[in-house]
Amino acid sequence: MKALNHIRDMARQDPRRIVLCEGDDARVLKAGLAASQAGYARILLVGDRQAINARAEAEGLELGAIELIDPADSEHTDRLATLLLELRGPKGMTEEDAAQRVREPLIFANLMVRDGLADGCVAGAVHTTADVVRAAIQLIGKAPGASLVSSFFLMMLCKEFHSLKGGMIFSDCGLVVDPDASALSQIAMAAADSAEALLDEPARVAMLSFSTSGSAHHASVDKVVEAARKVKNARPGLAIDEDVQLDAAIVAEIAERKLPDSRVKGNANVLIFPDLEAGNIGYKLAERIGGAEAIGPLLQGLARPANDLSRGCSEEDIVNVIAVTTVQAQRLSVA
Repeated sequence: MKALNHIRDMARQDPRRIVLCEGDDARVLKAGLAASQAGYARILLVGDRQAINARAEAEGLELGAIELIDPADSEHTDRLATLLLELRGPKGMTEEDAAQRVREPLIFANLMVRDGLADGCVAGAVHTTADVVRAAIQLIGKAPGASLVSSFFLMMLCKEFHSLKGGMIFSDCGLVVDPDASALSQIAMAAADSAEALLDEPARVAMLSFSTSGSAHHASVDKVVEAARKVKNARPGLAIDEDVQLDAAIVAEIAERKLPDSRVKGNANVLIFPDLEAGNIGYKLAERIGGAEAIGPLLQGLARPANDLSRGCSEEDIVNVIAVTTVQAQRLSVA
C-alpha cells in the first residue's frame, strides 16, 4: 500500500492535533489510541468524561496520551459558546441556545478546530454524514476561494489481483448530488489538490462520462466538457481529459485508440464523476466487486480539515482517516 504508507509516514513526521468526539464508541477509543501510539496525531477526545472512562474501563483500555476534554467543565466552553453565537446568531441562535449546544461533543469539536485549539476533526462513527458535514460547514467554514464543500474517497488498489495498483481519488461520491458545470469544475480542482497532497504524485484528472471526446451528444456530456474547460482555463498546467469513458481513463491502450491527444494517457489517478448517483455507485462497485479499500468520505473545500466516517467503519478505517486528516492539516499550514 504505497500511497497509504506514504500518508502514514507524512503524518508521523509532523503529527497534528486531531479531535474526536465519539469516545463512547469502542472503535473510536481504540482507533484514537492506535493513532496516538503510531505517532499519526496528537489525539484530543471530546465528550462526557465519566462515560468515556467507563467505556475505556469496560474495554480494558488505558487512555494514555489522549487528552480528554469534557465540555461540562472545560476552560474553553464559555469562549467557544461565544464563538458559536457569533457564527450562528445571525441565523437565529440565542445566547441560551449557544450555551446549551456548545456542550454537544460534535459542536464543541468543530469549534475547537475553528478556534485553533485543534488542527482537524474526525467524526461519523456514530453521527450521520449530514450532521458531520453540516457542523463542519457551519462552524469551520469554507476555505478562502472555495465555492462549495465536496467529498472524495481515497481508493487503495493494492491487492495481488489488482492490475491497476496504487491510490486513486474518486470524487464526488458522497455529498454534492447534481453539480452544474461550475460546481463540477470546483470538485475537479479540489480533488486534484487532494491527489497532490495524498498520493505523492502529480494529479491526472479524468472527467468521466458515457462519451469519449464527443462520441455522444447529450446535455450531461456538455456539462462535463464545460466543467473540464473551466478547469483548463483556471489551471492550464493540470493534466485533465474532458469527457472520457472509464476504460479510456485508466487503460493506456484504449486511451491511445480513443483519445490520442490525451494528456492523461489512460493513467488517471483522479476520477471525477458527473453526479453523486454515478459516484456513489462507482466507488461501491470498486470496493465491493473490485476489492479496493475505500477510505472516506473525506471532505475538501473546508478552511481546516474535518472528515466523515461511515457508521459501519472499522477501527483501522478510523486510524487511516486520522492519518489523512493530519496530512491535510500539514498541507494547509504551508499553503
